[in-house]
Amino acid sequence: MPDFVIVGCGYVGERLARALTGTVSAMTGSAGRAARLRESGIAALACDLDQLTTDAPLPIETRGSVLIYLAPPPGSGPADRRLRRTLAALAGKPSRIVYMSTTGVYGDAAGATIDEARQPRPTTARSLARLDAETAVREFCEARGIDWVVLRVPGIYGPGRLPLERLRRGDPVVVEEQSGPGNRIHVDDLVRVCAAAATLPVAANRLYNVGDGNHASSTAYFNLVALLAGLPRPPAVSREEAESRLPPATWSFLADSRRVDTTRMREELGVEIRYADLEEGIRASL
Repeated sequence: MPDFVIVGCGYVGERLARALTGTVSAMTGSAGRAARLRESGIAALACDLDQLTTDAPLPIETRGSVLIYLAPPPGSGPADRRLRRTLAALAGKPSRIVYMSTTGVYGDAAGATIDEARQPRPTTARSLARLDAETAVREFCEARGIDWVVLRVPGIYGPGRLPLERLRRGDPVVVEEQSGPGNRIHVDDLVRVCAAAATLPVAANRLYNVGDGNHASSTAYFNLVALLAGLPRPPAVSREEAESRLPPATWSFLADSRRVDTTRMREELGVEIRYADLEEGIRASL
């Protein structure tokens, strides 16, 4: 049996599959990514999770393995039916399920510092679906005696994941005085967090906020990326104007303001964040 099964093996999952020690199997929606993983010795297949049914089970055996679920919810609706279908179609009982959620489930905290005791108050369909998935994973695992881990992850950046196209288009940012604190994580640090959550006994049945501890605003982040990439600074506008000019999905990332406390992640998982310095993380990503 594989030691780890990564479902929804995309940008983060491909790096995680290469970093884990042990046998890894991966499912991805991209035939090209599956081929790259197979070339590096990782058992991978392309699969459409939305086609899974109880009569057509998951095409990878999960008995005794750690299942790491990284797939996003479907594009609309407050429920993650994709994840629920995957759980119903599992081929064997895993030993642990790690689910990557989002800090967006907390909603707007008006810049306050929040830890895992904070009651979620999601305000968008996307974050509602993430909270629904968290609930589904916990209920599924608790009913079957399976360990679970939920990671609430902020914005992810890294190679190929910098807002360069937005900067080239001249998309606006909110003026610094109106831009609240932000939360993010470099993909390499996130991979280390995922690996710890998948393997450490202390992580069983725990919820973790994830982040690099740097709460620079989104405006400061965009300005720094522009500086280091040699691009013009984005135009700064009021919150009202930004909301009217940006697509709703983009605005939703900027509208909520909070400082995510990652003390539990650092103390229990023992992950040393390599890119706590935002400039260093951006330089490593360019």
